[in-house]
Parts: sequence; C-alpha cells; structure tokens
Amino acid sequence: MSNPSPHPALKAVTLTHVRYQKGDQLGHFLAWISLVPIFISLGGFFSHFIFRRELQGMFFAIGLLISQFVNEIIKKSVQQARPEMCVLLEMCDSHGWPSSHSQYMLFFAVYLTLLTHYRIGALFRYQMWIVRLLVWPLAVLTMYSRVYLGYHTVAQVFAGAVLGAVLGGGWFWVVNNLLWCRFQAIEESAFGRFFYVKDTSHLPNVLKFEYENARAARKHVSYKRSD
Repeated sequence: MSNPSPHPALKAVTLTHVRYQKGDQLGHFLAWISLVPIFISLGGFFSHFIFRRELQGMFFAIGLLISQFVNEIIKKSVQQARPEMCVLLEMCDSHGWPSSHSQYMLFFAVYLTLLTHYRIGALFRYQMWIVRLLVWPLAVLTMYSRVYLGYHTVAQVFAGAVLGAVLGGGWFWVVNNLLWCRFQAIEESAFGRFFYVKDTSHLPNVLKFEYENARAARKHVSYKRSD
C-alpha cells in the first residue's frame, strides 16, 4: 500500500502576520505599532482618494509605492538573512535588508514634514506639531518594533530608514519641482474631470478655504439642492 503524498508546504500572508511572545505586553503594543504602515496605506491614502482626491496625496502614495518597489529589488539583490529569531516567526524564507517598514515610515515622515514645512496643502492650523508629536514618534517606534520583535537587525532597520528618508526627500523634490507644473493639465484632463481630481497645494490652509467657500455657497442659489 503506497503512502499518501505529503501535503504541500504552506506559507502565510505576511501583510498583517506579526508575532510577539505570549504575555509580553510591550511586544503586544509594538506588534500593533508594526502595523502602522498598513493603517496609513489602507485607512489614510485610500480614504484620501475616495473623499479628497488631491493630486499631492496621490503622488505621495505613488512615491511610497515606488519606494516599496525599490525595497523589493534591493532585498532580492542583496539577499541578507533576517535574525535567528526568524525561525520562530516563520520568516526565514524572506530577506531582511533593508527593512521595508522602516523605509516606509521614514519616507512618509520626511515627505509629510516637507509638505508641512513649505505649507503645501496644509489641512491643520498646527500641522507641524502633529508631525513632530505623532508622525515622527510613530516612525521611531515602528523601527524599534522591528528589532524588538525579532524581524530585523539594527543595521537592517537603519538601512531602511536612511533609504526611506533619501527617497522621500528626493520624491518630494521631483513632485514639487518637475511634476507640479503638470497638475493643472491633470485637473483639466478627462480623468481629472471624471474623478473630480484637484490640486489645492497653492492654498496655505485647505480646510479654512473649504469651510469659507462652503458657507458662501449655501447663500448662492445655483448651489442649493432641489427638494
């Protein structure tokens, strides 16, 4: 009687597959912190496109995608192993240099800092304080979580952070020096008109502008809804 064929090896989807030691409260907290890039991508940029459709936000997201693509190319080229902890984490079949989480968060933090510093499409009156007290601490905690949880070495996290910062600053320059002059053409294109894509990067305070114009439109007959 022949032996039944063995089951094929299974592989987990690692998008949200974050492990920590049972009973480790700090590890539990850092496991959630490690998911911040996913929350930003799905909750932040997806919602931004659905509800705001700003060209600055779209090119911000495109830059992050390019950054992740570069990360994958480097990982496959260098093929540096993860720490020994990868056996318990079931991550030994993937490469660790540079850390994609660190690269993502530093790209995000640097780009958003530059947007805020140059007052390009600012949404909040004290947006720089939000960047300093929320975005940068989250970036640092994400980097620390990858080392603490055993997914990366310090060198891998540092490499990802440096690469993310460089790409974030570089992409900001490309968008706002080479591509910004094309934003009006995109607004007027068939794509822009169909999806109501707009550029408000010339406004110092977007929410104030929208607030004042929404109030003014209420008094205008052509903007009133018919019953």
